[in-house]
Amino acid sequence: MSKLFENGKINCMKLSNRLVRSATWEGMATDDGAVTPKLIDTMADLSKGGVGLIISSHAYVRPEGQASPWQLGIYKDEFIHGLQKMTSAVHGCGAKIVMQLAHAGNFAAEQLIDQPPLVVSDFEGLSESPRNEITAQDIRKLVVAFSNAAQRAKSAGFDGVQIHSAHGYLLSQFLSPVFNHRQDEYGGNISNRARIHLEVYHAIRKTVGNDYPVLIKINCRDFIKNGLSLEDSLQVGIMLANAGLDAIELSGGMVTSGGRLSPSRPRINSEDKEAYFKEDARLFKKKINIPLILVGGMRSFEVVGRLVEDGVVDYISLSRPFIREPGLINRWKAGDHRKAKCKSDNLCLRPGLNGDGIYCVAERREKAK
Repeated sequence: MSKLFENGKINCMKLSNRLVRSATWEGMATDDGAVTPKLIDTMADLSKGGVGLIISSHAYVRPEGQASPWQLGIYKDEFIHGLQKMTSAVHGCGAKIVMQLAHAGNFAAEQLIDQPPLVVSDFEGLSESPRNEITAQDIRKLVVAFSNAAQRAKSAGFDGVQIHSAHGYLLSQFLSPVFNHRQDEYGGNISNRARIHLEVYHAIRKTVGNDYPVLIKINCRDFIKNGLSLEDSLQVGIMLANAGLDAIELSGGMVTSGGRLSPSRPRINSEDKEAYFKEDARLFKKKINIPLILVGGMRSFEVVGRLVEDGVVDYISLSRPFIREPGLINRWKAGDHRKAKCKSDNLCLRPGLNGDGIYCVAERREKAK
């Protein structure tokens, strides 16, 4: 049997296979970020479908960190009870679930947070509307917010947490020279730009304990002019691994208009267009000694199988394919190795923005014919 279906382990979290659902905004929470029955059912379907590990969509740790409407929140204790229902549903179907902790920073939804977004550095050309530059006191409060959110996630039954530092959200902005023009101990060289990541990690670790999985999602590169480089990203990965982090999920690109990532999310219609960060992952795997998860355009069983069989990465993370096929992993495990049915057309996000939650538009159109 393929190594994809071998058991895995991240810290003390035992996994039934090497296939992960990468954090995907579902647009199914309430207006203030509470979980809903629809979101619980979505997570349960992924668990029933054979996914070994589910990473929940980015949950904002403070109200001003909200990126999208109907986004999951983790900024107050009142959410814990509902989230317990979600983790119980996932566990009842056999999977594990990790909560992704996030703050949108410059990409917060101004119409939802009703204040200027919080940014690493406020400089001319950053935005057409006002921004609030983070102060040292703000940074201390932010670290506490991530730590408190992790404690809530643990109390709600999540099997671990993932720090979101990819795609240009706030922690990613600290790493990126495009956004980080600070002159203090949080700006300048990569050690300074990564300082808040280590502070967030250590605060979370102190709160949740040594046996609780703490992961991070980071860009291999920003793929924009003067953005985070592969060399600097690798240094961050090494620093975090040495500090005791349990796993890295490697992604890339930045949020831009329309929610696209660059160079991510092209129309993926051939194997050579898949796994667009695999070469960067090879370098990470040589330099770090903790589990490496790779996301980015995987569609074919053969492609994901080779990446794990060849030791390029330890786990494969998928996002959009599960929107259409929550049972994709069970299909592959049963021997039907046809590629994922996802057409990579990005139409799935539109219903979410309209308040209906994400779903595969192409599939519904096909069924309606």
